[in-house]
Amino acid sequence: MNRQPEPEHRINERIRVPQVRLVGDNVTVGVYPLEEARKIAQQQELDLVEISPNADPPVCKVIDYKKFLYEKKRKEKEMKANAKQSEVKEIRFTPGTDDHDFDFKSKHAEKFLKDGNKVKAYVQFKGRAIMFKDRGELLLLKFAERLTEVGVLEGMPKMEGKRMLVMFAPKGSKKPAAGAKA
Repeated sequence: MNRQPEPEHRINERIRVPQVRLVGDNVTVGVYPLEEARKIAQQQELDLVEISPNADPPVCKVIDYKKFLYEKKRKEKEMKANAKQSEVKEIRFTPGTDDHDFDFKSKHAEKFLKDGNKVKAYVQFKGRAIMFKDRGELLLLKFAERLTEVGVLEGMPKMEGKRMLVMFAPKGSKKPAAGAKA
């Protein structure tokens, strides 16, 4: 038994409602009885495709179904290609991180945020350094203050095991919109 998978849209004979709202090229938009809508589609040698089944009455379009699916797939692929994958970059400190290291790591975090990535900053406590939780918290809050221009703090520092961590999200895009004048 080799059954075909159920199509994602109802087409032609699979549409089972008394009347439909008809749209499409070379079609007078309006509400038609189902049989009349099918005849209009057949006259143009196209398919009647239910594109909005939850509307009242359901919206059907007169189009070539195979071409419709191809265009839809192509648009989805294009949107997926244009969607930027943001990563989470990690920056590690210790309770005794000195100023030079702090500045160096802050510059890296700024670059990551400007590139549209999230930044996860944490203070790693080893051995007896766990006694200096307040130092770690102060360090992360100082780091948050440094990044206020390019990033948004997503919550106060919190302990997870032997780490105290915070997350930063990039602020809205700094690039002017296409066609807009700065």
